[in-house]
Amino acid sequence: MRRFGRWMFNGLVAVWCIAWLSPLAGPVNAAGSATQPFGDAKISGPAGDSEIVITTTAAMAGAIESLTWGGKEFIDHADHGRELQSALGMDCGVRPFNSETFNPTEAGSRDDGSSPTSTSRLLVQQGKGQTLISRTQMAFWLKPEEKSGGQIAQNRTVLSDYVLDKHVHIGHGSLPHIIEYEVTFEFPTGEHHPLAQIEALTGYMPPDFSHFYCFNEPTGRLEPIDHGPGEQAKPLVFATAGGSHAMGVYSPEHPSPSYGRFHFEREQVEKWNCVFRLRNPDGVAAEKHDFHLFVVVGTQEDVRKAMVELAKEYAAR
Repeated sequence: MRRFGRWMFNGLVAVWCIAWLSPLAGPVNAAGSATQPFGDAKISGPAGDSEIVITTTAAMAGAIESLTWGGKEFIDHADHGRELQSALGMDCGVRPFNSETFNPTEAGSRDDGSSPTSTSRLLVQQGKGQTLISRTQMAFWLKPEEKSGGQIAQNRTVLSDYVLDKHVHIGHGSLPHIIEYEVTFEFPTGEHHPLAQIEALTGYMPPDFSHFYCFNEPTGRLEPIDHGPGEQAKPLVFATAGGSHAMGVYSPEHPSPSYGRFHFEREQVEKWNCVFRLRNPDGVAAEKHDFHLFVVVGTQEDVRKAMVELAKEYAAR
């Protein structure tokens, strides 16, 4: 695998990247904004006796709307909040803290609902072979004056100035069941947020992925865990009954992330996330913030074995 996710979005090669993407992304000007954003893309890679297929759409501003393996859909995708995607919750000094009141979101806003268009703005994208790259200006989840949990939105526009770059690759070395996922959040200047709650990645899954496990690195075992809601330090795996299909999330970042799990009975959806929190009383720095993680897909045993190998790899570094 050619590793170019983290340095690609932070180095001088950005102009090269735009030129490379332009045949599929449509016309691109020198500033890097696509005049005809391209959102429909598909990548795939073999994994065991099936293949992992990842699909994005213009409707979700290039966020991952579908992930299939073994004849099964792993993503709920009922609206613009239920994808495999990234988001931010920024502290605006309102107590209690509510992440949705200043909540740049990759796939779009709450009002986008099941609309075929997104308030988020896809700037650049390419899906080619087993690799997907995109750049998105994220919409706020709430419109100005809308409320969440009784609290009013703190944003004054529908489109944020927060930009997300992602690099997704199916396969990691000799491990085909692993999807390598790198994200960079670009924070704008002129804002003051003592806390950035960074949902580096979240996955909304169909209700039959209702068996939750945490991965115990020292033992290499998957241990049952309740539906929460809650966060804990061990990586998570969601599986179907019998373990024929499962998805796990693992990040080698330090300081380590927190992994959240949620079961929404009424909505009939399961959710996991990988969360990092940056704190600075003078305001979190207006710069690029990088995060590296892995999504693991296959049978429950496929996922367990792949996570064991990831743990060994990063323990040796």
